[in-house]
Amino acid sequence: MTSVSQRDKNATYVFSSRPRPVESRSKFSGSPTETPQYGNIMYDRRVIRGNVHSQHMLPAKTTMQAADIQQQHRFRRRSVEFMRSRDHVWFKTHDNLPGRKHVDVQTDSYLEELSNILVTKDIDSQTDRFLDRPATPLFIPAKSGEDVATQIEEGELFDFDREVQPVLEVLVGKTIEQSLLEVMEEEELACLRAQQRAFEQLRNAELAEVQRLQEQERRRNEEKECRIAQQKEAVRKEKETAEMIAAQACAQQFLSKLFPAVFASLRRHGYFYDPVERDIEVNFFQWLMAEVNNTLEKRNSARLLLDTIIHDIALERRDFFKDLEAELVQSD
Repeated sequence: MTSVSQRDKNATYVFSSRPRPVESRSKFSGSPTETPQYGNIMYDRRVIRGNVHSQHMLPAKTTMQAADIQQQHRFRRRSVEFMRSRDHVWFKTHDNLPGRKHVDVQTDSYLEELSNILVTKDIDSQTDRFLDRPATPLFIPAKSGEDVATQIEEGELFDFDREVQPVLEVLVGKTIEQSLLEVMEEEELACLRAQQRAFEQLRNAELAEVQRLQEQERRRNEEKECRIAQQKEAVRKEKETAEMIAAQACAQQFLSKLFPAVFASLRRHGYFYDPVERDIEVNFFQWLMAEVNNTLEKRNSARLLLDTIIHDIALERRDFFKDLEAELVQSD
């Protein structure tokens, strides 16, 4: 084992061990070929590291007393006897009274008719008496390896009164430094908040002024556009009026010569007429012709009817005279 032990200026103990390769073990025995040399017990695989309160350590068989073993056998024997007697006591029905007998009764919520009853038979079998099983021996693994110890002299590991002073100085210094930094940070944040509030007030005032100027400029633009639109509308109306006056004068000049010719042509084609004469020609003459036609049709119908009657009478008289003449001929 090669170790280096040195002390720094603050009298702090430092211990270090030089690394070494893993020992080669035999293929069949599993033991190292050389005697291991441990430099630090924390690297020994047989040393348990961490919390050992949760580990359950089984007691060795040699430490158990004979009275405890007998008591365990007695408890196991009682439990077996209790299990045997429970089958004959707990489920046993009371004997029936004289003159009565036990009958199977359904205890379900809904009764069902038992039409298919199976024939059953009771068969018993006797088994051997239960033998007490001996206690299971505790498993103790076989010991392997060799025990190695390290001698640590007094004062080599840690001196609290001497080692705690630099740690305490560092903690107090860091705490004070962190507190000063926090105070300075709070002051800086307060200053930044004050500057931010002043900047926001100035910005809000500038925004209000900008909005007022924008609104004023918008109103001016709207007024300007409105005046321009009114002027354009007035110019357009004046132009339209002038065009209408010119068109009216041109139309009057053109129609002054056109009206007499148009009226003469319309008069020739009969568009200008006397209403009484037009009424007589259109309405009265049509009604008169319709009445005349009706009267003539009635007269023609009466004449046709009269001619038919006369023709029928003439035929009847002819037939009558023929019959009369035939009778006279026969009588002669």
